[in-house]
Amino acid sequence: MNAVSNEAASKGAAIDIDGISKFYGSFTALEKVSLRVEPGEFMSFLGPSGSGKTTTLNLIAGFTDLSGGDIRLDARSIGHVPAHKRNIGVVFQHYALFPHMSVAQNVAYPLKQRRVGKAERTRAVEEALRKVQLDSFAHRYPSELSGGQQQRVALARAMVFNPSLLLMDEPLGALDKKLREVLQLEIKRIHRELGSTFVYVTHDQEEALVLSDRIAVFNKGRIEQVGTGQALYTAPQTLFVGQFIGESSVLRGPHRSAGGETVLTVAGTTLAAPGAARGEGAQVILLRPEAVMVQAPGTGPQEGRSNILSGVVREMLYLGSAMKYEVTLADGSHVTARTPTQGAPFALGATVELAWRPQESVLLADDGSTAGH
Repeated sequence: MNAVSNEAASKGAAIDIDGISKFYGSFTALEKVSLRVEPGEFMSFLGPSGSGKTTTLNLIAGFTDLSGGDIRLDARSIGHVPAHKRNIGVVFQHYALFPHMSVAQNVAYPLKQRRVGKAERTRAVEEALRKVQLDSFAHRYPSELSGGQQQRVALARAMVFNPSLLLMDEPLGALDKKLREVLQLEIKRIHRELGSTFVYVTHDQEEALVLSDRIAVFNKGRIEQVGTGQALYTAPQTLFVGQFIGESSVLRGPHRSAGGETVLTVAGTTLAAPGAARGEGAQVILLRPEAVMVQAPGTGPQEGRSNILSGVVREMLYLGSAMKYEVTLADGSHVTARTPTQGAPFALGATVELAWRPQESVLLADDGSTAGH
């Protein structure tokens, strides 16, 4: 069997997740989750701890048994195929390198297990190490490498046999922020070169936005929404997704319909949001900080910014190119605004107006979510 030069294996596989569930006694870790991952796609599973994202990854890998449903890889059912027969590459957060083996031996291990010939094995290891820019480290041992270098070795080992599917479980979680950002770009580059399907688990929404073609947002054992990072940010379908992806403020108050818009009364002020109410229950306006202009009292509407609230500056942060303000409203709620740095900033305790365009209000059903990151 030549697992390395198999042309079909080097192309991304389609994954069809069909109503899968996982129960541990009376505890439901995952319930009837369905999702299709396209061939060659970079799909991230994003969500807080305990949301079901890692459980889903483990079910795809075969490390955990299904309680219900099925998983298909290129239309072939693998739901009950042992993990070692699925031919899937996996990268773990803690690397799982063999300390007594050199870098080259670690990377060659999956090939030896597949009984690939020595010459072909040597060529494939050299190519994999070149892709992760560690070709000069072949004879070193894991203890002689930095954390970032060890992670690159783990990545080379996972992709050396050209799997059609590569699973990654928070592979950068143990690294510092700067190194994470460097390796994010490396992973993105490697994905483009390989053409394999990548499924990546993370709780870091910025990481998911940087890497992914699409993101599946998990919450309480189910998928809340699937879409591109831009779609999830600009058009969240639930309050949980809106709060989990990016920074936001949530405004609550009584609502009514008014000529194709929905109007909320917040802190005694009427605010407009586009479209009809989402369902019959309470509604909220979700507001992104960059949509909000902070202006002096009495300035009035500018450039269509006809939604205006008055409040008091409680926090002020200088971010270089922008100023970030936290403003407290009369009803005690808070709005975060991020505006370009220009002129003298508003002082702490100053009364200001917050102004934005109605179309920048995202109207959502109030499900009581208080998503954290």
